[in-house]
Amino acid sequence: MEYMVTARRWRPQSFDEVVGQDHVIRTLKNAITQGRVAHAFIFSGPRGVGKTSVARILAKALNCETGPTPEPCQKCTNCREITGGSAIDVREIDGASNRGIDEIRELREEVKFSPVSSRFKIYIIDEVHMLTKEAFNALLKTLEEPPRHVKFIFATTEIHKVPATILSRCQSYEFHMIPIGLISQKLG
Repeated sequence: MEYMVTARRWRPQSFDEVVGQDHVIRTLKNAITQGRVAHAFIFSGPRGVGKTSVARILAKALNCETGPTPEPCQKCTNCREITGGSAIDVREIDGASNRGIDEIRELREEVKFSPVSSRFKIYIIDEVHMLTKEAFNALLKTLEEPPRHVKFIFATTEIHKVPATILSRCQSYEFHMIPIGLISQKLG
């Protein structure tokens, strides 16, 4: 068997596999089922509680060939490419490394184009609180008038550092620490 880092081995691939964030999962699944999916989300909470994993699952749910669906098939090209990190229409950006205005200006140009092979272009910006003030200001215009084919999912461990102007344009979800008992149960 091929060696896999523990965190990747246990990373949830569907909403039902997510542990300890029932309040978030229930709300997201309902939004998808009812066709009331926001254009921008912000997931906040401590490290290692599932923010980025849920962002990827949400991307699959929205772009699955059988969807949008709260239960992505995991088999279609879109689901497989998102899982493998090779989906051209789902871009993960590390806010700590790509934090400047130039990177956000490039993103603003990209969002003008339709998705290549998916329903939505999805931008997952991890550690979004690390963006510069100028980068946030550049992002604001796109959040105010988002193209219909674009979704943003921001993740942060420090929501207090995200400007109120950004927060007010996102649906906010707070992730909690996962109780040890639930972790043991999942691993056992």
